[in-house]
Amino acid sequence: MSTSRMPHLSWPARMARGLWPDRNPLRRPSDRAEAGLLAVLIVAFLVAAPFLALAAWRVTVSVTFTIVDAQHAGWRQVSAVLLTDAPTSGYYDPPVRAAWTAPDGARRQGTVYPDPGARAGTATPIWVTAAGRQMAWPMTPSQAGGQAGVIAGLVVASWGMVLWGAGLFGRYLIDARRMAALDAELQAVQLSGPAGASP
Repeated sequence: MSTSRMPHLSWPARMARGLWPDRNPLRRPSDRAEAGLLAVLIVAFLVAAPFLALAAWRVTVSVTFTIVDAQHAGWRQVSAVLLTDAPTSGYYDPPVRAAWTAPDGARRQGTVYPDPGARAGTATPIWVTAAGRQMAWPMTPSQAGGQAGVIAGLVVASWGMVLWGAGLFGRYLIDARRMAALDAELQAVQLSGPAGASP
């Protein structure tokens, strides 16, 4: 004679079933608490995630130094001419000496990172201040937007991890209370003895 087995349900599935209102007398308060915990975590993620992503995106875009900001700050893109040959591509490409003309007409020298194997006399673009001081390469607006999108995604993922950790801790507390209640029930049964037994 074959017997049917109850399908195994995962923790989220069990909690989702616990959210369904019914009058099942076998459902314990800890089961309802577990289901309520999942509901709170889901709502917290769905409500806060869009706001966190938008805030992270806006902050990242506002603090990213773009080409537009560089131009407003008086930076200019000039051509630096290599004074020596650049080494071929390897594990590490050292900088190469180069010279350029500043926007004010002064001649400047410094180091640049050209394409591997570039010959002396090759021009490579760099960004400089009005006085000709070489500066880091600013981002394009599209690059800034892409970086902001990545940061926003990381913030949402971090929020999900925080809620996941809160869920695990909450489940640990619920399981501890469930086990304490089960121990109390077993002790009560043992103290009462077999049903109908005479003293």
